[in-house]
Amino acid sequence: MTMISKPDTRPANPNFSSGPCAKRPGWSLEALADAPLGRSHRAKTGKTKLQYAIDLTREVLQVPADWRIGIVPASDTGAVEMALWSLLGERGVDMVAWESFGAGWVTDVVKQLKLPDVRKIEADYGVLPDLAQIDFNRDVVFTWNGTTSGVRVPNADFIPADREGLTICDATSAAFAQRLDFTKLDVVTFSWQKVLGGEGAHGMLILSPRAVARLESYTPSWPMPKIFRMTKGGKLIEGIFKGETINTPSMLCVEDYIDALEWSKSIGGLDGLVGRAEANFAVLNAFVEKSDWLANLAVDPVTRSNTSVCLTIVDPQVAALDKDAQAAFAKGIVSALEKEVVAYDIGAYRDAPSGLRIWTGATVETADVEKLTAWLDWAFAQQKAALKADA
Repeated sequence: MTMISKPDTRPANPNFSSGPCAKRPGWSLEALADAPLGRSHRAKTGKTKLQYAIDLTREVLQVPADWRIGIVPASDTGAVEMALWSLLGERGVDMVAWESFGAGWVTDVVKQLKLPDVRKIEADYGVLPDLAQIDFNRDVVFTWNGTTSGVRVPNADFIPADREGLTICDATSAAFAQRLDFTKLDVVTFSWQKVLGGEGAHGMLILSPRAVARLESYTPSWPMPKIFRMTKGGKLIEGIFKGETINTPSMLCVEDYIDALEWSKSIGGLDGLVGRAEANFAVLNAFVEKSDWLANLAVDPVTRSNTSVCLTIVDPQVAALDKDAQAAFAKGIVSALEKEVVAYDIGAYRDAPSGLRIWTGATVETADVEKLTAWLDWAFAQQKAALKADA
């Protein structure tokens, strides 16, 4: 095959990881100078910061005024687990999954909570399951954007307004880059480390009035760990949703999240964030559509993520290799780009089909995506030449 010359320019920021993701443009440690380090999060200054983070979240994400927003432990995983352990069991539940994280929630509900009435509505990587199979008289758990498959629901039209069950949505790689219809979502979870490029270990839990009503009227039959408890005496612990966190948060991370939210406001809020992600995805998708060796793992263009873009290598010679050799080929591309300080951490998720996963969320610069595409062709050519030499 024809060798490709090494491109002349590199992305200014090589961070294309799908979590933790790139910091906002222009970020520096100086942005965190106002963090109340060495102070109690229960002191007035700490509570004020935590409440401000919640208020900014509501403003930027356009969360309705009567939906509660809380900062909770253990990233998005902690937020989802709080919802599953606290809310499920009152009725049957439909678990909807099409990638590894959704499959993980299925495992938790079936094998850990051991609920007796669980239906699994699943699909393989690359496609959505048949959403028409969902019974919304039951509780429903699903991911909005499959981080490890690059497949998302395009909108909330499949969810009826007059549902009887609750909808529990893991939106961690969708929030701030895709529009969430909160009127159709009773629980929404995400972490700071995805679209806004925040730090890990903190989760966000957003509850609709219907979810609060369930919490106050239903008590699960199993013991509830302290960090999952959201009610006391049959009433919601309102302090959780006013900055009085269950456990001790990092005020440095809180300050970083506030910085990201203020930056979001400066670029036009949710419209600006979605627009940046869409522009980034459009550049990468146009490159993939013209490529003779790469393809989107997401089959239907309507369901393709604009954040965690998952790609498969479809070159005939590579596709003819066994799975281990295909994975090694993809890892060779990833390693070559990391060595050149072009792109870090763009390998497919460990449980997903081998290939690449490139983050195009709002904190990534479109110019960097454009520069990356030339390097992708270069790295592929290098690996293909090595493959031919070994043949």
